[in-house]
Amino acid sequence: MKTLVRFAKCESGATAIEYGLIAALISVAIIASLNLVSGSLTSVFTNVSTELNKGAAGAGAGGG
Repeated sequence: MKTLVRFAKCESGATAIEYGLIAALISVAIIASLNLVSGSLTSVFTNVSTELNKGAAGAGAGGG
């Protein structure tokens, strides 16, 4: 009987569930913000890639 009473008073399981819910909420917020920013990040990396390709083409044409 004492074990059952002690089990009923134990809140460690509830605390673990709360931490799990908080972690899930933070994960959802991170995923949502990455979805909002992904379009602009794609354009930035495309521009960087284009400029690097222009630089590489220009350096190869001059010969040294």
